[in-house]
Amino acid sequence: MRRTTTFLLPLIALTAACAPPPSSTTPTAPPTSRGGATPVLQVPGIPPKPDTATQAAYIADLDAIDPEIVNGNPDRAVTRGRDQCTSVAKAPGDQVKLVELTAQRFTSPGHPTGFGPDVSARILAVVRKHICPSY
Repeated sequence: MRRTTTFLLPLIALTAACAPPPSSTTPTAPPTSRGGATPVLQVPGIPPKPDTATQAAYIADLDAIDPEIVNGNPDRAVTRGRDQCTSVAKAPGDQVKLVELTAQRFTSPGHPTGFGPDVSARILAVVRKHICPSY
């Protein structure tokens, strides 16, 4: 027993000496959703999901342009809008590029290559109005 203790004490001391120093900052909890239970992924440029009223207004505005934009799938339309906001955050003043990216993101079975530049510009305006108004 003494032989084991004699061997382990220097080993423990050596391990403690080689360990990295404790962090000087206090770890913080990850951000949570409004309910406080589910962590929220914080990615620059991606806005939070809109509340129910904002989503309804967003979907109504897209449907007013062309019902095929939403095509019965409002969650997909919201996801595409939030994704578009990443491009808006990267190049807020490059309208031509943003319209091109909107045309690539917003497609449908009847418009597999997008809705064209005029409709895409209108879609982009709706995205900016409802999904990322501060960008």
